[in-house]
Amino acid sequence: MPLLVVEDDDIVRMLIVEVLQELGYSVIEAQDAAAALKIIENPGQSLALLMTDYGLPDMDGKALAEKVRQARPSLPVLFASGYAGNLQVPEGMHLIGKPFTLEQLRDKVNTIL
Repeated sequence: MPLLVVEDDDIVRMLIVEVLQELGYSVIEAQDAAAALKIIENPGQSLALLMTDYGLPDMDGKALAEKVRQARPSLPVLFASGYAGNLQVPEGMHLIGKPFTLEQLRDKVNTIL
């Protein structure tokens, strides 16, 4: 099953997708929360994980995760943020601080899945 990566910065999104693909994961990408919700709300689209930037321009990552949990309560969520030390992550969700290394991303995703 693919991982859904939601990141508004094109370069950062491209790098995350590339790293995850190099690690052997199938990846779907979305530039913002609206695009992510279209993918999530498609009942024919299976997903293994939602990885989202916490600070999206159209909806913050926490609000996106809450909507995701309504549609797919068992979908794991991983937030990525440059302000990781200051964030309160909802119970049952995960956080990785930016910048992160390939190894940190690999370990975090493997632990969640």
